[in-house]
Amino acid sequence: MTANIFTVPTIRSARFFEPLAILLAIASAVGILLSIAVSQILLALALGFLLLSSIPLRWPRAALPLGCFLIWTLVSLAFSPEPSAGLPQVRKMMVFLMLLIVFSAVRTVKHAKWLALAWVVVGTVTAGRGLVQYLRKVAGAKEAGVDFYHFYIADRIRGFMSHWMTFSGQELYVLLLLLAFVLFSKDVKKQLWLWIPCLGVVGLALVLSDTRSIWVASVVAGVYLVAVWNWKASLLVPVLLAGAVAVAPAPVQERIRSIVKPKKQTDSNEHRIVCWRTGWEMIKANPVVGVGPEEIKNEKVFFSYLPKDIQRPLPDGWYGHLHNIYIHYAAERGIPAVLFLLWTFAWAGLDFQRAWRKLKSKRCDKAFLLQGALACLLGTMVSGVFEHNLGDSEVLTMFLVILCLGYTAVARTTQPDMQ
Repeated sequence: MTANIFTVPTIRSARFFEPLAILLAIASAVGILLSIAVSQILLALALGFLLLSSIPLRWPRAALPLGCFLIWTLVSLAFSPEPSAGLPQVRKMMVFLMLLIVFSAVRTVKHAKWLALAWVVVGTVTAGRGLVQYLRKVAGAKEAGVDFYHFYIADRIRGFMSHWMTFSGQELYVLLLLLAFVLFSKDVKKQLWLWIPCLGVVGLALVLSDTRSIWVASVVAGVYLVAVWNWKASLLVPVLLAGAVAVAPAPVQERIRSIVKPKKQTDSNEHRIVCWRTGWEMIKANPVVGVGPEEIKNEKVFFSYLPKDIQRPLPDGWYGHLHNIYIHYAAERGIPAVLFLLWTFAWAGLDFQRAWRKLKSKRCDKAFLLQGALACLLGTMVSGVFEHNLGDSEVLTMFLVILCLGYTAVARTTQPDMQ
């Protein structure tokens, strides 16, 4: 039996802790859809039982570039004009223990599948809660006698989360994993009566969330999945999208039009441009270590880099981050931080693609996990162009777990006899 330095001497008790470590790791990952506090408590318990068990500790390959990203965060913090302000980012590093805990505990494709489907079930419930919230907001707008679009954009559905962007980011992952399961998992046809309604609930919640970055990411990653499954079927996607837009509720159609014809103080197009341009000035002035973790939230710092040709007052919006993970991390922590993040995306994507090509059957649970992870990776990269999605601990947690699910499938593909 493989042991590590944390293994207790009694073999029987060590084996007793193994199922508890696995269960708590899965529960922590699933719990993030409901509460970050509950998820992190379960994470700590999972780590404790994992250390007490005989399960060997291991990290996925993507942990290397992500570790470099964290180290560079500390370097940036050391050069920050106010290091104490960046301590929240140091505390957030604990979230990255998900890589160790989930990849060590969830070692089989069966367990990885259970985790993903548990996400789907809980994600459907949270999406259903979002739909109820939407109906209440429609009623609230009517009761107040105000225009629903302007009434709703300022406070959208959020499920169990504190913000609609977090809710939408999580439901994006649920949608893509579920779609991958339907398209690539074996013997799924017998269960379509259950999974298709879940797909409808989650998809409808994302549409009504009015989160445009998630819409774009859903379409891009969804088309990718369909194209891999059947490239001819992907040719029908534009027709289906056009039909869906034609029958969409008026507020949704108005939100779609806002992509090219925004309302200045309602839609965030101009606000994002201001953030991106300001971030570029930060990058030019501090290309190596950035302005420092959490320093962008400092109004004095932000406005000191604001381009002079931008008129005030600024468009309405949140200026605490730059609404783009590539610009934000380069501005906050330096260009090396972004290169490490891109290394993570590229390395994980290549690993998943290589394992996919080695599969003898393209319709199995390993295929579902690999393609689901690839789609989520693509969705993260696309939505990250428009939003600081990985800045949310809830979304980041799911992203890290999805990397583990993909690498579990990789391990079982390249080393099928691995225990």
